[in-house]
Amino acid sequence: MAIDDFDGKYRFLSNFYFPSPVTDEFGLVYSSVEAAYQASKALDRELRIPFTYMSPGPAKKAGRPPNLVIRPDWEQVKYEVMRGFLEQKFSNPQLRQMLVDTGDEELIEGNTWGDVIWGVYKGVGTNWLGKILMEIREKAKNEKS
Repeated sequence: MAIDDFDGKYRFLSNFYFPSPVTDEFGLVYSSVEAAYQASKALDRELRIPFTYMSPGPAKKAGRPPNLVIRPDWEQVKYEVMRGFLEQKFSNPQLRQMLVDTGDEELIEGNTWGDVIWGVYKGVGTNWLGKILMEIREKAKNEKS
């Protein structure tokens, strides 16, 4: 079986789940992984500050060109940026336990908006969000044993 909808009982798996504060390398605090991830597309600290006040939906829109100039190395660093924010999010003991409680289920960020990088749309996608979440879950399980 798989968890393929990060909503309802599993909303906490979504990058849109908030508040789940995370901090970037400048010390800026964001209310969600999504806001932090979108802000990190910019190298300039000043360009990131507005994202600290945004909920996930507006942050996602603000993180798209032409609203934001994307850093030239983004395609090379985006997976590690996401991993870092997810590790922070799931360092929260309650969220970490909820993640562990998903057991060995495959975590698939199923979506209707066509994201085939972070999730799976109509059966197609690399599911990077799900893969990183499962890595963090395994690490958390191993720490307990």
